[in-house]
Amino acid sequence: MLRPGGAEKAAQLPPRRARAPVPAPRPTAPDGSRASARLSLACLLLLLLLLTLPARVDTSWWYIGALGARVICDNIPGLVSRQRQLCQRYPDIMRSVGEGAREWIRECQHQFRHHRWNCTTLDRDHTVFGRVMLRSSREAAFVYAISSAGVVHAITRACSQGELSVCSCDPYTRGRHHDQRGDFDWGGCSDNIHYGVRFAKAFVDAKEKRLKDARALMNLHNNRCGRTAVRRFLKLECKCHGVSGSCTLRTCWRALSDFRRTGDYLRRRYDGAVQVTATQDGANFTAARQGYRRATRTDLVYFDNSPDYCVLDKAAGSLGTAGRVCSKTSKGTDGCEIMCCGRGYDTTRVTRVTQCECKFHWCCAVRCKECRNTVDVHTCKAPKKAEWLDQT
Repeated sequence: MLRPGGAEKAAQLPPRRARAPVPAPRPTAPDGSRASARLSLACLLLLLLLLTLPARVDTSWWYIGALGARVICDNIPGLVSRQRQLCQRYPDIMRSVGEGAREWIRECQHQFRHHRWNCTTLDRDHTVFGRVMLRSSREAAFVYAISSAGVVHAITRACSQGELSVCSCDPYTRGRHHDQRGDFDWGGCSDNIHYGVRFAKAFVDAKEKRLKDARALMNLHNNRCGRTAVRRFLKLECKCHGVSGSCTLRTCWRALSDFRRTGDYLRRRYDGAVQVTATQDGANFTAARQGYRRATRTDLVYFDNSPDYCVLDKAAGSLGTAGRVCSKTSKGTDGCEIMCCGRGYDTTRVTRVTQCECKFHWCCAVRCKECRNTVDVHTCKAPKKAEWLDQT
């Protein structure tokens, strides 16, 4: 009950303000949802980072050549499981593979010494050639062919020289045979090309057979071209027997030719390489354009046109020709006009000291004089910055 006068006082009081409704608390995300959101954000950041980085170039067995005698199978980057198994089972053959790698790289650099792309290798780089091999170009076709040939040549030679315990002379060259000069007996030690080809195919082709894509098909074809090139230049060497060397009887054996002949042959195959595309089933090639000739088993094949290799282009793996020595008078690929891509060249006069007028003195020394010769050396100018800034 209200006290007397309480109703009047209550009427005079201002009305109370209504309290605003308290908002219901938001449901908090469970810990799993928060972790999922953070993971999604991290994946997005990683994807953006990968898009800004250059694509990784796969490593290759080619790096064996840089290891020399220190061939340790578990430490060779780029080997697939089958290659690693062969390496662990045949460590002595791996040393021959390393020697073959150094030999074919030297031959590649000899064949292209007067070209814009000169088969340059990158020091301490497991890819050996860098990003230039990512493109399915003529240069990649040549490198795969000559690398396969180098392995065949090195292993075959090591077998015949008794350096390997698993192979020796060719066991199939026995009995009598004949050629244009008449009959002869197989004898001596014929180079065991059969074992060299068989091991090279098993080792070199292992990675491509595992991938089974269009580029792998191209590599397998060019690998086979390299192996058959070595076999192509086997030569017949004979020793005559008879009165006063009359050669009434002959003993003959098969021998490897110098690797330079294989390099020269594959260089000609490079000049006539056929541009192709893979068929829809991925099992064969077809001409890249209507009217192009079809590739044969002895042709090098490629998919992509080559860059001009004029300027430094990290994406294409081109080192450019700035600073390369060129010939002022030549009209070929080693001439300054072609080598320098029209940028011009610098001329430096240098003095070279060589040994000359050498004479033999008894016994036993050769004494020479020093001759000085002053020559002009021409080197390609670097491109202007605006020409290559976007390329790098």
